[in-house]
Amino acid sequence: MSWILFALLSAVFAALVGIFGKVGIKGIDSTLATSVRAVVMATFLVLVSLILGKAKLLHTIENRVLLFIVLSGVSGAISWLFYFFALKTGPVSGVAALDRLSVVFVLILAALFLGEHLTWKTGLGGILITAGAVLMTLK
Repeated sequence: MSWILFALLSAVFAALVGIFGKVGIKGIDSTLATSVRAVVMATFLVLVSLILGKAKLLHTIENRVLLFIVLSGVSGAISWLFYFFALKTGPVSGVAALDRLSVVFVLILAALFLGEHLTWKTGLGGILITAGAVLMTLK
């Protein structure tokens, strides 16, 4: 059950990213803002790893695993670049709503590449998320 709490906390802090980002991006370039954010994130996470004693586990990461972690990091960086581009000119609620379509893309990609099964519940959930995102972006 702890994964649900962690996922909800993730959602709360993701919401704060949009709010703080929208306020902080005024008057500066969105790429620069994303870069500063990335440096802050990296510094914070390295400190957390050091404090928790996780740095000693670096040697346990296999090359294939490292490749996918790097690809995940690049995908995340590209995602945040586009997120901040969108925040620069769009309403934070609309940007966040469309960004949450990532759930729908995950459903599709997980079925295609990870063999996860789509059920009528996940299909319906995906349709509702899509409908909600569309409704939240319409004026």
